[in-house]
Parts: sequence; structure tokens; C-alpha cells
Amino acid sequence: MANVTLPTPVVLAGAGLCLLGGYLVGSVAGATDQVERRTAEVASYDPADQRVCLTGAAVEDLPGADDEGRLCGSLRRTPSSAVPREGDTMRFVSVATTGQVDGKPRQSVVVIGDVVG
Repeated sequence: MANVTLPTPVVLAGAGLCLLGGYLVGSVAGATDQVERRTAEVASYDPADQRVCLTGAAVEDLPGADDEGRLCGSLRRTPSSAVPREGDTMRFVSVATTGQVDGKPRQSVVVIGDVVG
């Protein structure tokens, strides 16, 4: 077999086309589960167990929200960010999981966010 070598500009052009093709496929297909950051008001925060409750129109339809339209869960925040207080505005994303523990349904909510105002 003979070795075939391509000039450097041809190799670079091919690599560029591959990158461009990957970008176009990624932008057209996109992620199917886009994360949506929401903003809500802090109803309460317990620093002992880092549990936060949020209220507002942005949380009413989220998985894990209760009948009163409150979303309560374990808070994960940037260590240097402000500690949330009642009435603060928080930008967040939430993850709600459900499962069975000892045959009983159990739900867990994690709120990831920071105070914005």
C-alpha cells in the first residue's frame, strides 16, 4: 500500500467543514430538554437544613409544587451568593424526582439558584 499525504490546507479545510457540519446539526436538532431558568419570590428559607419555599406564577405549574402554588425543596446555591430571605427574588431551576421508599411514594425537590434582588 502506498501512503497518501494531503496538503495541510486541504486537511484544515476538511476539519473546518466537519466542525461546521457538527455545529449545524447541533443547532437544528438542539437539546430536547431545554432548561428554563425561572424567577420567583422567596416565601421562606430555613438555613439549618437549607430548605427554601418559592411562590409566584413561575412555580405553580412545576413538578413538586403543592396545592397552594408553593415549590419547596432543598436549596443549592453559589457559596458566595446572598442568603435568601423572605421577599427576595430568586432565579432558579428545579429538579423534582419521585420514587418509592418502603412501598410508599416519595418526592424530592432540589432548587438550584441565587438571589437576584
